[in-house]
Amino acid sequence: MRTLLDGLYKLCGWLAAFFLVAVGVLILLQIGGRLFGVLIPSTDDLAGFAMAASSFLGLAYALRVGGHIRVSLVLQRLHGRPRRWAELWCLGSASLLTGYFAFYSADMTREFITFGDLSPGLLPIPLWIPQSTMTIGLVLICVALVDDLVAVARGGDPSYEGAEGELLESEKLATTASPGPDT
Repeated sequence: MRTLLDGLYKLCGWLAAFFLVAVGVLILLQIGGRLFGVLIPSTDDLAGFAMAASSFLGLAYALRVGGHIRVSLVLQRLHGRPRRWAELWCLGSASLLTGYFAFYSADMTREFITFGDLSPGLLPIPLWIPQSTMTIGLVLICVALVDDLVAVARGGDPSYEGAEGELLESEKLATTASPGPDT
């Protein structure tokens, strides 16, 4: 199960990266089209949909590798049992909140499919397509939060705890290895 979840988080990270590159490509196509007097229809809409897909699909992967910006000032000052309870409370409430959003996002996706809603603009895109990437991202961040909640409840560390240290260490290595502006 661990391998399956980690693979799913990584896949979503790659999809988020793909959609982020797609945003850049769409914007460059739009700029190039304007330079040559060519209208490329709905690039703004497509770039917006790709940005939403990138943002939501990347949430679970970013959490697992410690890439989220978290306010950990209080947790750093707590030790032992109080820290564990605070971590459990934070992960539990975040899991409930994202589960709530995921449920209603899935419901909205179902309504878009039922009513056949299309995006406004020159290129009518069924709205369930971009909405489904948001729903998938919300479901996966909820699963990742519950995954960490279970790990902490069993007495272990959350995934982002070790990953945060690795990120900080790699940043230190990168800054010490790169030559300064004076060299």
